[in-house]
Amino acid sequence: MLRLLLRRLLLTIPVLIGVATLVFSLVHLVPGDPVQAMLGESASPQDIATLRSKLGLDRPLLVQYGSFMTGIVTGDLGTSLRTNQPVSRAIAERLPATFELALAAMLVATVVAIPLGIVAAVNAGTPIDLVATTLALVGVSMPNFWLGPLLAILLSIELGWFPVSGRGTFAHLVLPAVTLGAPLAAVLARLTRASVLEELRELYVLAARARGASRFRAVMVHAFRNSLIPVVTVFGLLFGSVLTGAVITETIFAWPGVGRLLVQSIAARDYPAVQGCILLIAITYVAVNLVIDLLYGVLDPRVRYE
Repeated sequence: MLRLLLRRLLLTIPVLIGVATLVFSLVHLVPGDPVQAMLGESASPQDIATLRSKLGLDRPLLVQYGSFMTGIVTGDLGTSLRTNQPVSRAIAERLPATFELALAAMLVATVVAIPLGIVAAVNAGTPIDLVATTLALVGVSMPNFWLGPLLAILLSIELGWFPVSGRGTFAHLVLPAVTLGAPLAAVLARLTRASVLEELRELYVLAARARGASRFRAVMVHAFRNSLIPVVTVFGLLFGSVLTGAVITETIFAWPGVGRLLVQSIAARDYPAVQGCILLIAITYVAVNLVIDLLYGVLDPRVRYE
């Protein structure tokens, strides 16, 4: 296990270098001048040249790239062009909000999806399965940018149950978490149903029932546990996307997370902040996939690493 961990950590180095290089290249190819955006259309050419020199944007791209990669190694992601704040500090300030929203959304998805998927698999082909599958299909079909405003209009504006935007109390968390977690619950429910249904057809489940195991034990202890690997795999990928990619939901509800920071930075042509946010997304995906790989051996003893 330790050898696997070290090997995977070494393999992440070229991945992160490639991501950093790609991000730097794409960000600088985006049309628009950040200096012009900061100073406004009425700024004089002399003011624009002075600020560009101060920010180091007049240097050759290779020099800027070298400074960017050196900063990553030393933990310095540069200074935000929009707020004049270190990017690492800005991201660190936004991370707790993003973690909070991601964990709440995954909790909503898990609490809804796992029981729904198991019930659908146990009652495959019955009206219960049809209802569960229909609910999952509806959930997959509802995009965040439609579900979020709908919940805000219905539960906040019309009924006044929850605040529309901001962060601070549990009530502020409910609508963003449900908006983000509902489509994830639909995906997990469909996958749980398919995975559990496949395991229920195996002979070891029938053998467990023949030995006197209750139906609940045969389903939960035998079938469900052995069906966890594909579920955990998708769960990890969804968690990575939620943790760093809740851009639409954070924007709708003015949630002060990394996703909203990324949107604001893109709009302001804030190169350092955009690069820092996307680099965080890459690191998160790599870390989540590493954890999922290590969990395989814990969930299923049949999995062995060479």
